[in-house]
Amino acid sequence: MKRDCNIEQNLARCNCTYEPCSRKGICCDCISYHKSLGQLPACLFPDDVEKTYDRSIRRFVRIHSE
Repeated sequence: MKRDCNIEQNLARCNCTYEPCSRKGICCDCISYHKSLGQLPACLFPDDVEKTYDRSIRRFVRIHSE
């Protein structure tokens, strides 16, 4: 089954502040990219944490266990 990417809807929910990012709105590419770096995508972090660009799994666990 082929699914279409809803780029406009995805962009409306995307809180990524990295402006030259070519993956904004293309969630499958974003997730694959960050997974390859041992990270999670920006949308899984609160805005104040996302702005630090620390998207590590360790940071995610730390903020969600406080």
